[in-house]
Amino acid sequence: MTALPIIVGMGGINAAGRSSFHQGFRRIVIDKLNAEARQETFVGLATLMNILSYKDSKLVDDNGNVIEIADVEKQFGQQILNGTLIRKIEKNHFDPDATHCHTRMMAVPNGENITFELKEKELPKPLPRTWHITPLEDKRVKVEITDNLEIKHSSYRDNPIKAAGQLPTGFEPSKLYNSRYQPRGLQTTIFGAADAIHSTGFSWDEILEKVSPDHVGTYSSSAFGQMQSEGLGGMLQNRLQGDRVTTKNLALGLNTMSADFINGYVTGSVGTTSTATGACASFLYNLRNAIQDIKSGRVRVAIVGSSESPITPEIIEGFGNMSALANEEGLKKLDGITEGQANHRNTSRPFGENCGFTIGEAAHFLVIMADDLAVEIGAKPLGSVADVFINADGIKKSITAPGPGNYITMAKSVALAKSILGEESVQQRSFILAHGSSTPQNRVTESLIYHRLAETFDINNWPVAAPKAFVGHTIAPASGDQITMALGIFAHNIMPGITTINKVANDVYSERLNIALDHWHCETMDVAFINSKGFGGNNATATLLSPEITMAMIEKRHGSEAMANYQEKLSMVEAKQKTYKEKADNGQFELIYRFGVGVLGDDDIEINKESIAMTGFANKIALPNDNPFADMV
Repeated sequence: MTALPIIVGMGGINAAGRSSFHQGFRRIVIDKLNAEARQETFVGLATLMNILSYKDSKLVDDNGNVIEIADVEKQFGQQILNGTLIRKIEKNHFDPDATHCHTRMMAVPNGENITFELKEKELPKPLPRTWHITPLEDKRVKVEITDNLEIKHSSYRDNPIKAAGQLPTGFEPSKLYNSRYQPRGLQTTIFGAADAIHSTGFSWDEILEKVSPDHVGTYSSSAFGQMQSEGLGGMLQNRLQGDRVTTKNLALGLNTMSADFINGYVTGSVGTTSTATGACASFLYNLRNAIQDIKSGRVRVAIVGSSESPITPEIIEGFGNMSALANEEGLKKLDGITEGQANHRNTSRPFGENCGFTIGEAAHFLVIMADDLAVEIGAKPLGSVADVFINADGIKKSITAPGPGNYITMAKSVALAKSILGEESVQQRSFILAHGSSTPQNRVTESLIYHRLAETFDINNWPVAAPKAFVGHTIAPASGDQITMALGIFAHNIMPGITTINKVANDVYSERLNIALDHWHCETMDVAFINSKGFGGNNATATLLSPEITMAMIEKRHGSEAMANYQEKLSMVEAKQKTYKEKADNGQFELIYRFGVGVLGDDDIEINKESIAMTGFANKIALPNDNPFADMV
């Protein structure tokens, strides 16, 4: 009997806010929330962004003034809205108007002149007083340097990429625990993993009491590694800046560190660990590894996720030089702006007239259990993962170009949902969380896939949502943005529209698709298709089942008696979830960071022919004693 992987916890952060209890989703659709949910969301974001805090059970501002909950939106609502979602890059990352760079070094003999040509965008800012500029054609200039040149090792330039999907303004994960010179992506890993665990309504130790230590799995990665100065960025930059490379730069920069930090500092796991990287599909790669282990019985509970903090000048320049990112010139041309800046809020425009994607940062984590464990302990399902399909693109001319792989992953996902739920469910109560990268090529190729599948499975008015419109492209965790949005749709019956576009582009295959321009209330949905088209042919699609469908499947498998016991436990779990939710909304996150706590030595391990026991673990690890190849040996 194949185990059903149940999502029982969700945590993390992106530009919209906290993942747990759908805070980030609520921020995106805030105008469609009822009054209670809207107020709760503004309060939770206010504390997350350190605009307000709780002291002595009262909500106060920086000056200690007591703020009534009902007044939060009125007094701070616009500040909260402005400090979330995609916006101009803030200076805690770098200054897009004066980005640090190195200029070419030239020695000019005393009393001599030198003349050369540069592109306008290569001119240093501020311009050295000995540089004399003459405009040429094709946006080039002639530079004449006279007299003695004071050599400049570094300068500043105007960055054509101005916007990003940044974590909410004022949220500083490094201040929530003793972060010890850790890169930002690892700080958000600690935050997100702890948030996901607390959201289940259980402590991690309570979960471990029910499983063998080797039936736990951790599956997480970043695509770029940790490119901040504390990680690989420092390893590459420090010598050029006259500093030394530290002993931590290389190790903390590895893309495995997201999983390693969860094992080493959050859960203390000695079970399965895996880091899968598939460019923009990395989250789904990790998810597939987890659910395969759960389905096989090798793992009974898993933490699955990804983290990425790619808002650095180097990564942005890399994508920008590929013409992959939306830049000021392109956005202003689309909007007919001749003076001033582009609308940074609307830089990401999936399926509309667009000119590139917008980079973002995020960390998302799920706690997933086998269905029998969820029933045993009374865990509440947010949904379940029927399967994740991954297929490559075959031979390519350009390694970044799309290919046939995404046809295969989407077709398998839709066909699986049809086989589980029936044709009517897929036709009437399914929706797509699109990759929706906001590039001219993607809007055509991805929409064509959906159109052809809609024809094949006779689907009309197929809802398509695209979270990158609001939080940007977070690379490795991008599918986590999609899953958290899908779970929010299941919970609230609100389908997010693409509010950053005025109309669907003419070349989009939208005949059978419902690509709405505003958020809308939908009926209870059964299944979501989480789609990712990663660079290099890393295509993945997940079939995600709703909480209602998941509960119906659990009841059919486990029977009425087991479900009666389950319901008794569930009520207690929901009470614990409510307690954590209230704390988190108050900015009391209770991060788990077990630095050096419970370190095991050789004397803490007992081993015999049948099992291994370890100090601090309630259950033993059984050693394999059956021959799996008895028919061959």
